[in-house]
Amino acid sequence: MDRNTLVREPQREAFAAIDRFVNEGDREAGVVLPVGCGKSGTIAISPFAFKSNRTLVVAPNLNIARQLLKEFDPANVDMFYQKAKVIGAPYPEPVEIRGKTTNRGDLDVSDVVVTNIQQLQGDENRWLQDLPDDYFDLILFDEGHHNVAASWDLLKAKFPAARIVNFSATPMRSDGQLMAGKIIYSYPVARAIRAGYVKRLKAVVLNPKTLRYVRREDGQEIEVSLDEVRRLGEDDSGFRRSIVSSEATMTTIVDASIRELDRLRKEAGDNNLKIIASALNFVHCGEIVKAYRARGRRADYVHSLEDGKANDKVMKKLENNELDVIVQVRKLGEGFDHPRLAVAAVFSIFANLSPFVQFVGRIMRVVMQNAPDNPVNRGVVVFHAGANVARRWSDFQSYTGADQEFFDALLPMEELDFSRGDEIEIDPVVPGSGDSVQVRSQTEVQLEEIPLIEDDAEAQEMIRKLRERGYTGEVVARAMNQLDAVPVTKVRQRQAHRAALDIRIKTEVGRIFAVRKINHQGYDLDRRRLNKTNFVVMKGAIDDQANKLVGRKSGERGEFTQGELDRIEADFAGIVERATKAVFDA
Repeated sequence: MDRNTLVREPQREAFAAIDRFVNEGDREAGVVLPVGCGKSGTIAISPFAFKSNRTLVVAPNLNIARQLLKEFDPANVDMFYQKAKVIGAPYPEPVEIRGKTTNRGDLDVSDVVVTNIQQLQGDENRWLQDLPDDYFDLILFDEGHHNVAASWDLLKAKFPAARIVNFSATPMRSDGQLMAGKIIYSYPVARAIRAGYVKRLKAVVLNPKTLRYVRREDGQEIEVSLDEVRRLGEDDSGFRRSIVSSEATMTTIVDASIRELDRLRKEAGDNNLKIIASALNFVHCGEIVKAYRARGRRADYVHSLEDGKANDKVMKKLENNELDVIVQVRKLGEGFDHPRLAVAAVFSIFANLSPFVQFVGRIMRVVMQNAPDNPVNRGVVVFHAGANVARRWSDFQSYTGADQEFFDALLPMEELDFSRGDEIEIDPVVPGSGDSVQVRSQTEVQLEEIPLIEDDAEAQEMIRKLRERGYTGEVVARAMNQLDAVPVTKVRQRQAHRAALDIRIKTEVGRIFAVRKINHQGYDLDRRRLNKTNFVVMKGAIDDQANKLVGRKSGERGEFTQGELDRIEADFAGIVERATKAVFDA
């Protein structure tokens, strides 16, 4: 395998580290491979190091389990053994634990069993009860940073003699717990970039020269400098919440991310490159989508509150290159693969670096393999200086020094200290709340690009001439980097508001049903026996009240003027109240 160029450098090195681990006394080990470096292929060859009789491969979710099964499936032309020419037929016999489609006889004739952890949960799980304790001699956990949870511990206890190897792109869970087992191999992100396995990244930090905001507790309007913006982002949770949820911040991130996307598309000659945005919650998703659509970009969102069909429809549009922007709240995580995501726009709050790196990982997969200098393999992370998109280097104690240097160059900000280790989900600031601040405006938002421009003789000569004419570096930088807003036409603004109204109404239906503990798919509210679900009845009632307010009939939403949409927005609480009364007091 050492001379097999189809097996990647990190795969060869990880296998060698696993091979050495076989002869050590420890039961459990960890392997860290960045996104795009061949983690699935490494899992496929690991059983050979142990000379395993029967291996259990466990994924954290169904999507990843299905991907892993393909690496072992002889019917798949891209199966790793064939693609990398590691071994020839006969291949290890794979089987998948999936509901009732697999039986004990299938497992008995297998060499590799692939499943997701949900299939093996519970004290009375039929698989765990029926299988002998020595059934597996090797357990391989994909996304192994999950495996400190109780369900994974139960599985490890069931097969006490099995050796264990955990694989992950980050050794830390989002709650700050370290992946179990001694980390025996870690492939640095910096090497992965140089080899062309992952995209070359840069960060764009939005630095407002000043920011004006109002403190709710005293109503005082305050204007602060950039240094104070950063300090408040560290110290003041109310300020942080307002930063990421304010319209002023949202529009600057939207404009900057569009600018970066347009630049990348032009340099790469690829108009299918896209933006992925990280939102706070369902409502915030809708606001961000509206902002992008108002600027003429094709934007949509996926969220766990939407049903599977709605999310599948959006994902199909993404795969068919019918979107410029996809917005999500921790929905497109591990196992999601779309290489043409090129810009990561951060509208949310991350309490440590681990979930942030997971999000950035969505734009790290290369479009063209082994081509580190190709402009299509570039990625950009856009965030605001006043949010807590920062690093906690305790997350990287198990990473190599090269990775620490890389992320330090990507995120050169003051270290923030947070008490929680998961991504914080926060509602946008509600007007009139007593413990928050309201961002009013920002002036001269500068774009700080990291890394800075590389040495260029012609550029250096231009800089010299500017100095001779008396221009300082600060003046030149401000002139070059000031963010130009993306123009918003009135028609696009109206269209975006109209689409956002539907999202807002759906969200309100969800809130009403959650409070009243009502099933969306039930028929309790269908008193006229028209075979309408509770969701359809409630949403229809709110739609009717909105139409009634502006004198419109059903089906005329496409004709709404901006003034009518503004009236609906201003009286939205009253619309919901009247609709709720009509449905529940009828």
